[in-house]
Amino acid sequence: MTVTAEKKKFRLKYYGNYLLLAAVLLLLIVLDVSGVLKRSSALTFTRIGYSIILAVSLNLVVGFLGELSLGHAGFMCVGAYVGCLTSNYLYTVIDSPVIVVLLALAVGGVAAALFGLLIGLPTLRLKGDYLAIVTLAFGEIIRTVCRNQEFLGGAMGLDNPNKYGKELYIIAFLAALVTVAVIQNLMRSKHGRAIQAIRDNEIAARAMGVNVTYYKLVGFVIAAFFAGIAGVIYGQQVSPISSNAFDYNYSIDILVMVVLGGMGNITGSIIAASLLTYIDVTLVSQLSGNAVMYKSLIYALILIFMILWNNAPFMLPARDWVRGKFTDLRRALFRRRAAESEGEPPATAAWDKIPTKIPMDALLSTDIVPERSHGGERKEDENESMGS
Repeated sequence: MTVTAEKKKFRLKYYGNYLLLAAVLLLLIVLDVSGVLKRSSALTFTRIGYSIILAVSLNLVVGFLGELSLGHAGFMCVGAYVGCLTSNYLYTVIDSPVIVVLLALAVGGVAAALFGLLIGLPTLRLKGDYLAIVTLAFGEIIRTVCRNQEFLGGAMGLDNPNKYGKELYIIAFLAALVTVAVIQNLMRSKHGRAIQAIRDNEIAARAMGVNVTYYKLVGFVIAAFFAGIAGVIYGQQVSPISSNAFDYNYSIDILVMVVLGGMGNITGSIIAASLLTYIDVTLVSQLSGNAVMYKSLIYALILIFMILWNNAPFMLPARDWVRGKFTDLRRALFRRRAAESEGEPPATAAWDKIPTKIPMDALLSTDIVPERSHGGERKEDENESMGS
């Protein structure tokens, strides 16, 4: 007896994020090798890379776990300072910049995860606004401590003379790819289902035996780890590293990326982080003089339009029309190909072209006998037995 394994179907929603990031990275490498990619563009895409890491990691806490955290910039601050100190020391020992940056990523991520563990243990029992206030206070405390420490550069910032260079976008997108892979596969596992159960109903999840404190802490620590990695990448791009860059407003910017992309939507976080970062960089570079004061106004108007597009009732017809067009395009591109590869006719085929095991004449001529009720069958069986 042979058992044939069922062939797994390729589902684009499981691998679409990987393909998107890999395609962008491959395109950037081709443009860089050909000499078309400018240094300013490479820096912009580096910023887009670590913005994707921040948005996707915060989505784990806010979107999937259902906890409001406003201290994500604080974990990024930890990763930036620790990663910069590590890389400055390692450059005196190791000659390879790639190895130095990779080691700095690991050290900065672990340091941020340890701070996430220390903050999460006493605070994750809080809910709603209380947790938001505590995480906000943590971010401000970390920023203030870094600004007042002489070995961290003080108010002038920590100098980083050994910046990685133009090719930092490669490491940024590879780190973003790893972040998406870890969080997406975590959400598809039993641990991810437990995390989402806590978000939907914490009391019911606890009643079903889910260790609520443990899974909250796991999600918080993982998000802090990747925020630290984003901070290391940021620290390898700028010099000096100033604590003013990790203020309360930056935490709100990351939260806006998550909200606009969709709570619990990894693809939406990737797209929102990319678009908002590109818009912000473009406005800063294009506006000059007194027009710089309008940057925040233009940025706010764009955010208001995106919020209205996602939530306003009067935008529902236009939103449904756009989604319908994308759905039709996806079906035309993928489902028809899948059906043809499996030997099945497309859904628009004529009735006489669809193969069936039973001829249509035989199906129409079949007499349908109504089933007897169980009580009637039992009664007839009793009469037959009595007559015999």
